[in-house]
Amino acid sequence: MTEDSSRAPFSDLFTRATGYSAPFPYQERLAQEAWPDALHVPTGLGKTAAVGLAWLHKRLQADPDTPRRLIYCLPMRVLAEQTVEEFRKWLGALGLLGSPGDGGISVSLLMGGEEDVRRADWARHPEEEAVLIGTQDMLLSRALMRGYGMSRYQWPVHFALLHSDALWVFDEVQLMGPALPTSAQLEAFRRRIGTPRPARSLWVSATLHPDWLATVDFRPHLQTLSITAIAEEDREAAGQRLDAEKRLHRADVVLDREGAKSNGKKYLEDLAGFVTKNHVPGTQTLIVLNRVDRAQRLVEALRKESEVPVLLVHARFREEERTLLNRALRNRSGGEDGGSATGRIVVATQAVEAGVDVSSRVLVTELAPWSSLVQRFGRCNRTGEFIEGADIHWIDIEDEADEAAPYLAGDLARARDVISELDSASPGDLPPVDEDLAQGRVLRWKDLVELFDTDPDLSGFDVDVAPYIRDQGSPQVQVFWREFDDSPGSQPAPLRRELCAVSMGQMARFLKKKRSGRTRPVWTWDPLEAQWRRRGRQDRLIPGSTLLLRADVGGYDRELGFDPDHWAPVHTLEPVESASDPDSYADSRESRVGRFIALTDHADRVRAHVRELAEDVDESTEVLSWLDRAALWHDVGKAHPAFQTALLDAAEDGTSPGSGPWAKSPGSGRLRYRMLHDGFEVQRPYFRHELASMLAWLEHGDSDPGADLVAYLIAAHHGKVRMGLRALPAEPVPEDDRLFARGVWDGDELPAMELDERRLPATRLRLDLMQMGLGRMGPSWGERTRSLMEVHGPFTLAWLESLLRIADWRASAEEEGGQET
Repeated sequence: MTEDSSRAPFSDLFTRATGYSAPFPYQERLAQEAWPDALHVPTGLGKTAAVGLAWLHKRLQADPDTPRRLIYCLPMRVLAEQTVEEFRKWLGALGLLGSPGDGGISVSLLMGGEEDVRRADWARHPEEEAVLIGTQDMLLSRALMRGYGMSRYQWPVHFALLHSDALWVFDEVQLMGPALPTSAQLEAFRRRIGTPRPARSLWVSATLHPDWLATVDFRPHLQTLSITAIAEEDREAAGQRLDAEKRLHRADVVLDREGAKSNGKKYLEDLAGFVTKNHVPGTQTLIVLNRVDRAQRLVEALRKESEVPVLLVHARFREEERTLLNRALRNRSGGEDGGSATGRIVVATQAVEAGVDVSSRVLVTELAPWSSLVQRFGRCNRTGEFIEGADIHWIDIEDEADEAAPYLAGDLARARDVISELDSASPGDLPPVDEDLAQGRVLRWKDLVELFDTDPDLSGFDVDVAPYIRDQGSPQVQVFWREFDDSPGSQPAPLRRELCAVSMGQMARFLKKKRSGRTRPVWTWDPLEAQWRRRGRQDRLIPGSTLLLRADVGGYDRELGFDPDHWAPVHTLEPVESASDPDSYADSRESRVGRFIALTDHADRVRAHVRELAEDVDESTEVLSWLDRAALWHDVGKAHPAFQTALLDAAEDGTSPGSGPWAKSPGSGRLRYRMLHDGFEVQRPYFRHELASMLAWLEHGDSDPGADLVAYLIAAHHGKVRMGLRALPAEPVPEDDRLFARGVWDGDELPAMELDERRLPATRLRLDLMQMGLGRMGPSWGERTRSLMEVHGPFTLAWLESLLRIADWRASAEEEGGQET
């Protein structure tokens, strides 16, 4: 950061960043005073800029209560890119925008895909300021150690960095559903047990009600809950933004049972006529419907009814099309130059209620819960730009006429009672929001502790975190399309631009559709077998999973988005050659750096990066001592014959420049683990060197203070051996019934080797700690890790394992000549 920026008063920083003459008084207060717990501000008054620039100002002032990472959580996916662009624009105007690792402030979009999984550079630099933006699905799933759209082996690092040195901002909380109580519970847990670095939450909304945060563990904090809201001086400064005239009308069109028949065909035809009649030429009309499929069919009806350009906005587009959508929306009235004689009609879903800077002369909206309607009203005459006023038409929905709607009939009835009494939707004329929000399943402490274990259960499934994030029926999966024949073969991992988020309900509809007997096959990645596996009819959809589809089965239109009724082949996005293979359990690509690297040399590099990283994040000498010992021993298990043989096999000529042992080698492709046992060659397909390293450490350092913590850090440094220790389902079984797990057999021996000027004798590896209770090695591995959890808690334990992993990543990148691994 520049010295000039750190000394600038907030008003100057705000003006330089945004181009506005001055901040609102509440924005100034937010930057100058201690962080509140909640921000209650009407739409259109710059909440995003207020929070983002207040965070930046406080970081520039070295405020100890302001974390390094700003986590901006949006309730919906649509136009998250718009928020990214805003932050980058502000930071760029201040000369502070950077990329991870260059000392500037980076802005990253967490949306899944190859870029977010293997190339998440922000996670490699926890010492730097960073802005992370994503939806509640993407962010909260990571905060629950079940990150959607990413490798399971990266979950612990993202979990650690999202719970430490992190300021969570939850935007438009009335749309969050079950994610809102989850956010409150996580904040309560962090306050109760502490985090390695400061972490806090800020809930933001124009319709905030403090009781929405009254969860079982956060309720005691409500007595001291601090809220920043606008004052009279803000109202005076806002002027026409708060006094903008918005006439409220009950529309002639009604969604009743008759109109809902045949997929709402009559209702949509009537609505298209109503919209065409009420559209004001040269301006923008916004229609907000409660369901994506209705919005798609209305667009088709409007294009038949009217020559006015029509734009569709919802959350079920790929990034490629959302980028074009962003560009079009920025042209306020349509047309390439931002203006058009006919104006434009924008059809949207409730996705426009949050994080979308859009305004209209005419707004048509279906009945929705009152808090949602207030947000929609804020998308009409947003800044008072229409001096003559604007018009809002609301469409009634009769009870039971829309059984598939995302809202409860009782919530719609209460909203109808309120809106029926109003003829103005100007902010000053709207009654407050006092409705209750459905709580859903509440996250408890024991749930979070269980989620810390990233191993799937014996049936291969994970704990489902969807009930903590989305309402029932709306959890999401991500889909992408590729061109291939019967089998996907070695299709690489998807790039983010290819992914489309789809609710599980929509995906179920898609899979049920058949045409001329044709079904729609789906593939998922199996990390254990390292291959794409076709989903069986009885296989359940897993929230957050990534699904591969053949392009010829349809399901997507570039103008309509994901559409189960669309059967034309999908336009695939090229190139995909830059993507790498999906992550797998036996993946060892981090050991392929183009040359042989001695095990001791690699350990020395990791130790150096541990010391540098610990200093950058102000870690204690005690923590540094744990990390240093773990760094020294983390790859000792690579001396195992199975690993050394695999490295040599991978080299082009099968030879090495010396005797080793080696940590890295040249070559490409996956390592194939094998070794001689009693004179016969034995395959060890799931061999994990970090398990062998941990077992060797316990043989030599078990009496060391902190031995179990060091053992855990060694085992966990690839995210594949952590809280539990058991054999994998398809592992080859030794003929003599000895204990075995993750490619290591009881009785395996590491050769004698040099380690930090110490001569280690040959080390026999024992697996007694796999078994329950006390054994020859003392407590079981499960008992040891449970004790570590009780002492350190999940936030600190994940933080420590992440520091070692990041140091290892940096050392490997250095060995590759600067390439990230």
